Amino acid sequence: MHHCHCRGITQQIVYFYVADDQKRLVGVVPVRSLLMSQPTDIISQIMLKDIVSVPVTASVQMACELFYKHRYLALPVVDEDGKLEGMVDLTHLTDAMIDVNRKHVHDDIFQLIGVHLAAAKRRSPWGAFKNRFPWLLCNILGGLLCAFVVGIYEKLLDHIIIFALFIPVVLALGESVSMQSMTITLQRLHRDIVNKKYFLIAVRNEFITSFLLGMGSGAVVGFVAWMWRGNVQVALAIGYSIFFAIMAACVLGVAIPMAVYAWSKDPKVASGPIILAIADIATLLLYLNIANVMLR
Repeated sequence: MHHCHCRGITQQIVYFYVADDQKRLVGVVPVRSLLMSQPTDIISQIMLKDIVSVPVTASVQMACELFYKHRYLALPVVDEDGKLEGMVDLTHLTDAMIDVNRKHVHDDIFQLIGVHLAAAKRRSPWGAFKNRFPWLLCNILGGLLCAFVVGIYEKLLDHIIIFALFIPVVLALGESVSMQSMTITLQRLHRDIVNKKYFLIAVRNEFITSFLLGMGSGAVVGFVAWMWRGNVQVALAIGYSIFFAIMAACVLGVAIPMAVYAWSKDPKVASGPIILAIADIATLLLYLNIANVMLR
């Protein structure tokens, strides 16, 4: 205590760390124990020898796990020889963890559009091309398959041209809701423990949400089609088709990342371009199939 008063320490003190002549950490003395001890007591008698320390090579995440497990307010930092190098305060570590999480969020956002941010920062134009072009191939393949699907229903589209006019609306809605679902799912996978029960609950919740989104979008677009062309049957076919297409896109946005995660893979590999390509094909197939059945 006399040593602390002489040094004029103004910061909050939680623990005193005890080191030997070689600066090796040998114990820890909580402030409460020190205040309750007698002035003549020897430090080695009141110190705790069961020490939890952080290696100097540890990551911020590893240090956070130690704090969470042992519920300490500070932890000593030691080198490979056990020598005391410093300490980590829980408050400072929390700030560092926020920065790490913010970096992960930025990486996730860029990967959703097919760009690996860390790789893009250090690569040449040729390296950036090799990094980004495979994702564009997903868009190209998805677009070609959509063109093939439209070709199958060419007679329907020639007969009732309004269905062709609403294809961009269907694709835009499907892409939007699938990306929304995927973004929410990735955030949940980052912070929650996922198992079969969690997966079923997530799909159920997204199914209910997609039902409401599909109802609203189908009603709006169907009403516009009816006001535009005055054909109730065609308006209903467009509205129902959009309803089921949006439901499928929402469920795909949850199911695909969850399935990738279940295979012990990084769910971000099912990133934006892949989800968009699958959602485009699925929504277009549902839209044209349902319209074709309702207008027979």
